[in-house]
Amino acid sequence: MLKKTVLPVENSAHEPRLYRVVADRIQELIRNEHIAPGERLPSERDLATKLSVSRASLREALIALELGGVIEVRGGSGVYVSDVPEPADSDLPEAGPGPFEVLSARRLIESEIAAIAARVATDSAIDAILQAVVEMEKNHDNYSSNEQADRNFHLAIARATGNSALVGSLTYLWDQRGRLWHKLKEHFQTEELRQETLKDHRRILEAIADHDPAAARKAMRAHLERVTRTFSRG
Repeated sequence: MLKKTVLPVENSAHEPRLYRVVADRIQELIRNEHIAPGERLPSERDLATKLSVSRASLREALIALELGGVIEVRGGSGVYVSDVPEPADSDLPEAGPGPFEVLSARRLIESEIAAIAARVATDSAIDAILQAVVEMEKNHDNYSSNEQADRNFHLAIARATGNSALVGSLTYLWDQRGRLWHKLKEHFQTEELRQETLKDHRRILEAIADHDPAAARKAMRAHLERVTRTFSRG
């Protein structure tokens, strides 16, 4: 008779996100070093070194603290302790993976999605990708419409694979672009990045239209790596 095996209960869902851990450490540093409301925190480089964390993890934590009202990020000046009372931990956002986790997953998944699309995309599927690019260019100065066109572009590529599971996976990843993502983008999205994004999308489209999987994979990976570099380094 086979002995029944009891599987351990999955508890990773209860583990705090890395950016929450780093955010707690920043709050502890503020208290321990007696950084008063209105005073400036050390630079991001110094904070990352002091806390022994990556710039990407630190940036996510700072954005979470900003959304929670703990700090204030002043463009071109630095990060300051907020003048308002420190909120409870529950006020800090923690909904799904952080922006850089999502970008990392997207680099892995979307590069292969683009390659598959390049192999199997029909003319109508390519037309749908082209339409999304055109909409993104047309709505360049409208954040909401531009964001929707960007989503449509990436999902059109997933649909071009003919694999609904890949479409569902990518839809999930895009749905994780919550408050942290949009605040991060608000701080570090530049006109240069927006222009480069349009060029990237054109290169991805061309590779898929040429039915060149290697070029499509490379173009998608380069696009998402550039976005990651921009948001992590500013």
